[in-house]
Amino acid sequence: MLDVTQTAPVTQPATGETLLEVNNIEVIYNHVILVLKGVSLLVPKGGITALLGGNGAGKTTTLKAISNLLHSERGEVTKGQILYRGQSVQALNPAELVKRGVIQVMEGRHCFEHLTVEENLLTGAYTRGDGAGAINADLEMVYTYFPRLKERRKSQAGYTSGGEQQMVAMGRALMSRPEMILLDEPSMGLAPQLVEQIFEIVKAVNAGEGVTFLLAEQNTNVALRYAHTGYILESGRVVMEGSAQDLRENPDVKEFYLGMSDKGRKSFRDVRSYRRRKRWLA
Repeated sequence: MLDVTQTAPVTQPATGETLLEVNNIEVIYNHVILVLKGVSLLVPKGGITALLGGNGAGKTTTLKAISNLLHSERGEVTKGQILYRGQSVQALNPAELVKRGVIQVMEGRHCFEHLTVEENLLTGAYTRGDGAGAINADLEMVYTYFPRLKERRKSQAGYTSGGEQQMVAMGRALMSRPEMILLDEPSMGLAPQLVEQIFEIVKAVNAGEGVTFLLAEQNTNVALRYAHTGYILESGRVVMEGSAQDLRENPDVKEFYLGMSDKGRKSFRDVRSYRRRKRWLA
């Protein structure tokens, strides 16, 4: 069983290679609603990159633009470029992108409720052609990171807890042998203790399997403790970026997103009032 409660502090990824590059993209829904406005970001190979911001900031849309899931919602990238390993991937469908090693774990812990936990996990290997032996070995690897799932392997997924369903969704993604996982709001609806557990698993998978993560998250405090780099979105624009450590120490981030200032923790009313005076939105 993997112990994810006593892991070392997050360190910067050793590689300097850029795996994903998003260049000045704009996204429009229904041909009229401009949602992303010139978003650019770099995701280094082997790292954990956090995409931060409040509800409606554009985090999920950014992930869906990368994974090419916008068309099902009548959205499209109208400007800019998305490069994976230096090659444009905007013309690929989601299945082709999965075969290249990029998979998205959707917000809301989507599972096949009528299937067992193990059957859900095995659906993640449907694009693979390396044989039952390799798939079974990876199933055991997933159970190493998610021992709770091994205990519930024969349970119907629809009757498991929210935290267990989040683990199923992440484990299913790992079964595709991805190089990069786009993880959307992993903390949503989970108790604080479970949130810490999920992020510890992300950290362990990143370190142990070398999987690169781009995660969208509203819980800035937790995300910046586990990420290497971060980008903050406001109203469809990147308004701040940098290393996670620099962002944690930035006084504006403390004020706007962590509810802290040099004088200590601020009340919600103070933070709400101060947010109306954000310099970058003036």
